Amino acid sequence: MSVACKVMAAGTHGTIVSKTEDRVNPLLVSQSQYDCMKDTMGKFSTVAIVGRSDHAGVVETVSKLSHFLADRGLEVVIDEITARLLESDKLRIYPRAEISAHCDLVIVVGGDGSMLGMAKYIASEEIPVIGINRGRLGFLTDVLPDEIEETLAQVLDGEYTVEKRFLLDVHLRREGQLLAVGSALNEVLLHPGQTAHMIEFELFVDGRFVNSQESDGLIMATPTGSTAYALSAGGPIMHPSLNAIVLVPMYPHSLSSRPLVIDGDSEIRLIVSARESLQPQLSCDGEGKHHVTSGDELLVKKKPLALKLIHPQKHSFYQACRSKLGWGSRLVNVDD
Repeated sequence: MSVACKVMAAGTHGTIVSKTEDRVNPLLVSQSQYDCMKDTMGKFSTVAIVGRSDHAGVVETVSKLSHFLADRGLEVVIDEITARLLESDKLRIYPRAEISAHCDLVIVVGGDGSMLGMAKYIASEEIPVIGINRGRLGFLTDVLPDEIEETLAQVLDGEYTVEKRFLLDVHLRREGQLLAVGSALNEVLLHPGQTAHMIEFELFVDGRFVNSQESDGLIMATPTGSTAYALSAGGPIMHPSLNAIVLVPMYPHSLSSRPLVIDGDSEIRLIVSARESLQPQLSCDGEGKHHVTSGDELLVKKKPLALKLIHPQKHSFYQACRSKLGWGSRLVNVDD
């Protein structure tokens, strides 16, 4: 890719790009940007397969997928967990946290949780990823197992769309030291831990005081996470292309405390109450529970690099909502 292409590609924040020329939306991508980007789309040579380890159907899907990719003349690499599922010594194996550095496409076989677990590794390498759904909802893993050959053939031929989904980076400031906590594609959660207990904290956005809260915690969710835990807590559904973060209080001790949507480039700061009796926890996408002590400051900000999520061209966010959330459908089925 030329230097000019790299500059323009870097400037396409929040856009959705289609490989097929007659589907390019000029409101999203300029022709010059698209001409540069299409030269590098659809040209995959090494594909990594990452499979969920605790699902019976994953073994069958991973095996079928590896044979399909090999028949297409592509090199297939797997991580150490998937290698135990396949029991094959013919494929190169890399640690799961490093595998995206050794391929140009990652295929995750599992549910949305599997994609969440890989997102922080894949985003850092700027490698595109697509998901085969072996879970329940499948907002992020939207290719069905019985559609693998047809759908992936189209993707490998360059017929797909790419969404950039941003993550949240979390740091903890304790006694003057700044500690890295982790990254989250869905949400960062401050919660009371094992025992139900009100947490007291102060909320700041971009250095400006917002409010103090007494609640069971706070959900800080991306648009991707707005259809997950935040939705269960009464938060709004946000379209994935929005540059926004929603702050959802959990059971606040106030009738006027409601979800708050802020700019996606904002820095969120929480100062936990100095009460020694409180032992709240902090988690990223439900993983890595970190204990928070009195006086700690939590800093949450958008991760510089976004996850490049590939969808089949027929994918529609609204159709996914209808299917996964039980929304009403039209009396006559018409393609979106």
